[in-house]
Amino acid sequence: MEINENSGCNSDGGLNTLIYQEDLEDNEQYLSHPNSNQNRQQVSMFNVASGRHSRLVVVSLALLAAVLLIVDISLGVHYNKLTDNHLTIDDTEHIENEMNKLQDTYKTAIETMKGAKKQLDSEMSRQTLTNWELQHQTKRQDKNVAQIDQLTQSIASMKSRLPMINDGCRHCPPGWFSINSVCYFFAFSNFAGSRTWQKAREYCQMHGGDLVVIDSKDKENSTINVLLTNNANSASTDGFWIGLRYFPEEESWKWLDGTALVEGYWNDGEPNDSSGDREPCAAVYPRENFFEAWSSVGCGLKKKLICEKAPTSIN
Repeated sequence: MEINENSGCNSDGGLNTLIYQEDLEDNEQYLSHPNSNQNRQQVSMFNVASGRHSRLVVVSLALLAAVLLIVDISLGVHYNKLTDNHLTIDDTEHIENEMNKLQDTYKTAIETMKGAKKQLDSEMSRQTLTNWELQHQTKRQDKNVAQIDQLTQSIASMKSRLPMINDGCRHCPPGWFSINSVCYFFAFSNFAGSRTWQKAREYCQMHGGDLVVIDSKDKENSTINVLLTNNANSASTDGFWIGLRYFPEEESWKWLDGTALVEGYWNDGEPNDSSGDREPCAAVYPRENFFEAWSSVGCGLKKKLICEKAPTSIN
């Protein structure tokens, strides 16, 4: 009965009862011995010592299990960390490889850009040389065109003098030009001098002619060519009287023969009636654009002159 009470009060009694059940059964016989009290006391001390030993074993096993559990958890965490670190290292290596590739691509692009810039600079240099050569050739072409124009005018002047050279002595007096079978006198030198429009006309009449009448485009062109050719080496831009004057009462320009002006070759802003003279007269100037070669000038001013007359025959 004491054994049952002790076993009921002990928290490990159930375990001790299971472990030492056979020993207790053997001890029952021993307890029935006359010296049962002494034996009972020895058995009770044995049971206490055995229970303490069992508790230590259980606690040790529990601690060992806990340690093993902790170690297992630690190993799992450490393994996971190693796995994560391994993956991170792989990712880092992958990123570094990609960065190296990008750097190589960037370097290649830089080298390509440098090459393209060098090629562009070379092309720009070639373009500059081409532009310089083009400017040079353009200047040469302009110079050649000017020479051709001068030669053309010289040829036209020589052609106009051919009749006078061939048979001018028979048709025109010395110093006169034969153009289209008409004799012309241009007062280039100071021999004839500068005169008013009326005095110029009297001079022409004294030599059997009159001031020139320019009533066609061809005649205007021929007259300007002679003026330009003979004034080529002179800075003179003096005008030459022609046989055209203004009649204020009729408000019209008329030639010497009384015919009205049909087509004039006036300069811009002309004819100008602000000359101060009641009857302005017309003068022609050596201008390259023969369509703008006339100006209205006061008849009282002194200008050079152009005379014309029919050729005379020498028998």
